[in-house]
Amino acid sequence: MISKIFLFFILLFLSSQSLLAQDTLAYEVQRQRVNNLLNKRSARFGQFNQSLQSRTGIFGLKTKKDMQASIDILKEIVATDNYIFKETKVLLDYKDMEKTFISYQAEESIARINGYVNTISKQQKIQEEQSLQIKELQQTSNRYLVFFIFSTLLLVILAIVLVKLKLPKKTARIR
Repeated sequence: MISKIFLFFILLFLSSQSLLAQDTLAYEVQRQRVNNLLNKRSARFGQFNQSLQSRTGIFGLKTKKDMQASIDILKEIVATDNYIFKETKVLLDYKDMEKTFISYQAEESIARINGYVNTISKQQKIQEEQSLQIKELQQTSNRYLVFFIFSTLLLVILAIVLVKLKLPKKTARIR
């Protein structure tokens, strides 16, 4: 019985670990995606700094083309930032989902453990009651045994007394 319960807990633990591992894998993939986007943003920002220093015009002045290139890079940085926000929200949703799953699993485990504790308590109470009943039955059985032995002994003594009382009368008549 205990080995079956132990096996059940092991299987439950392993199944929850595989689900948690899948969620963790998805979380890690998402985290890697966000990190890649951050690296891409850093590279774009470096390009933006270079474009700000770029001066291809006459006498080293900025041209409209230089400014447009800077603006385009800045637009790409903003688009990347928006994408980073979206992906970070997904990442946070994974964390929230993981927290919810863990708290649900903890509540479920606590409820299951409380159920087992209640079952064990009931079984212990039943066992104590049965032990008391066994003791009472043994005492009753001992009383009946004493009564039986006493009655048998009394019958044997009575039989011996009756036989002795009848024997002298029979021998007196035979003579």
